Amino acid sequence: MNATDILKALASFPSVVGTPNAAIVEWIRSYLEGFGIIAHILPGPEGDRANLFASIGPSDKAGYILSGHMDVVPAQETNWTGDPFALRRDGERLYGRGTTDMKGFLAAVLASVPALATSPLARPVHLAFSYDEEAGCRGVPHLLALLPDLCAPPAGAVIGEPSGMRPILAHKGKAAARVTLQGRSGHSSRPDLGLNAVHAMASVLQAAVSTAHDLANGPYDRTFEPPYSSLQGGLIQGGQALNIIPDRCTLDIEARAIADVDPATLLAPIRSAAEVLRASGIGVEWEELSAYPALSLARQTALADLLTELTGQEPLAAVSYGTEAGLFQAAGIDAIICGPGDIGRAHKPDEYILASELSACQSMIEALGMHCRA
Repeated sequence: MNATDILKALASFPSVVGTPNAAIVEWIRSYLEGFGIIAHILPGPEGDRANLFASIGPSDKAGYILSGHMDVVPAQETNWTGDPFALRRDGERLYGRGTTDMKGFLAAVLASVPALATSPLARPVHLAFSYDEEAGCRGVPHLLALLPDLCAPPAGAVIGEPSGMRPILAHKGKAAARVTLQGRSGHSSRPDLGLNAVHAMASVLQAAVSTAHDLANGPYDRTFEPPYSSLQGGLIQGGQALNIIPDRCTLDIEARAIADVDPATLLAPIRSAAEVLRASGIGVEWEELSAYPALSLARQTALADLLTELTGQEPLAAVSYGTEAGLFQAAGIDAIICGPGDIGRAHKPDEYILASELSACQSMIEALGMHCRA
């Protein structure tokens, strides 16, 4: 199978984030088995989702990880011009949910397997495919926890998020949380008898706005756009009807942090503002939704030099979007972003990747295999 055929198969699985993924995992496992490669299926604590890990070559040597996620964002937009889970080709463009983010990379990796499997590799190439990346990198930490039992400490990891095949050295870290306020309902004509959870949330939201304003004043890291950490309230819900005192309100917030800043700490002022409300009888719940650290790889590293050689492109200092790369780095593994496609096409109707981009990625992976040969 070529990369396009493999992408057609992968895109047909509606492996939407937060849903069971056994079908796509089994397809990949069976495909690898056809080349004599054993894939380790690593179930997550959810029970219906799993990571997949496989090694090509001697797993007791320091090799390189090719990392990508199998999940995709939902495709519920009404302005798709075709079935989002049926690959459709128009010239060079291959349309479908996840083609760019990031089943295109997975397809290029799997299309490289025949060449890798028949090469006399002195150092291994590992495949690390995760679940629920789109929910804040929830799957890969469980894979990383098991990695010492699966292979020798790797020399580096390539995270194949769409980068136009240009290596990327850094991205911001992220933390997200949900605050829920519980008040007391009643008729809106007697506000004195209720506790309005929407009104109470105003002080929490104001804390988020103030924190976001303060973060814009620095500290700065000019490799990022914007060059400072940021915070926003992204979703707020509360109330049933205009004449009912709302007894419940939720606010989802996220923080994105420059390197050397723990994104979770940026949420502390918002949590403090919520906790203050307990004194007035409001119930407060705080739920951490997701968190991953920033990536910051120095240009003067062997991994950055290697990807520069393999792609022929000088690394880009940083991008605004987040990936699993920071988690690999936090686990002690040098990580770099490099994959096919353009992030600007992701999470949109008629998402697509170019056939030439798949070919370029496959060539890079096969060149990595040559680098790992005896």
